[in-house]
Amino acid sequence: MGLSKIDIANQGLVLVGANTIASFSDNNTESKVANQLYESTLKNLLTKARWRFASKQAQLSKSSTDPLDKWDSAYQIPTDALLIHTVTVADKVIEYDRYNEYLYTDTNTSDTVICHYTYQPHENEFPEYFVQCLVFELASLFAGAIARNDNLSMLYQKRAVRQLQQARSSESQTQTTRRLSTSLLIEVRNRGTATGITATVPSS
Repeated sequence: MGLSKIDIANQGLVLVGANTIASFSDNNTESKVANQLYESTLKNLLTKARWRFASKQAQLSKSSTDPLDKWDSAYQIPTDALLIHTVTVADKVIEYDRYNEYLYTDTNTSDTVICHYTYQPHENEFPEYFVQCLVFELASLFAGAIARNDNLSMLYQKRAVRQLQQARSSESQTQTTRRLSTSLLIEVRNRGTATGITATVPSS
């Protein structure tokens, strides 16, 4: 059995000396506070960085109703999307704008439009560095709402900030390091020396 919402909430509760809970619907202060704060805290943390474990791609469905002005087409945003990162056609990033639950683009029916976005995976898919960050964020809130201890709240908030930095560093190692495009170097060379530009091409 993998990690659950209750497991993570309990880790935060233990850090502030509160009682653990069996569910978010228990009739006690800890359950009521955890129920109110868990989802919003998690969603906020998921949108603070482009977490690879919470990244997703989806082909967008074109709306039968086109925008009235400025844009050519409208597409339904995936229902599980928390944050849109890019929209692409044939592997090329295109411009878009969000209007309520739709993305407006300058594309047509022959284009395959792909959305790259952040979603909320199940807790058992969270890497440990993210879990620890979420636990500290919750502990900071629980310290104020349950323990009524502002100093403890500030302590865990500082730990959450440090853990977020470490988590981002760990996350950056989960993808291949991008090589510098040689075509850019050739373009710069052909234009002449570009002041202030230093480029290093990694060895093969």
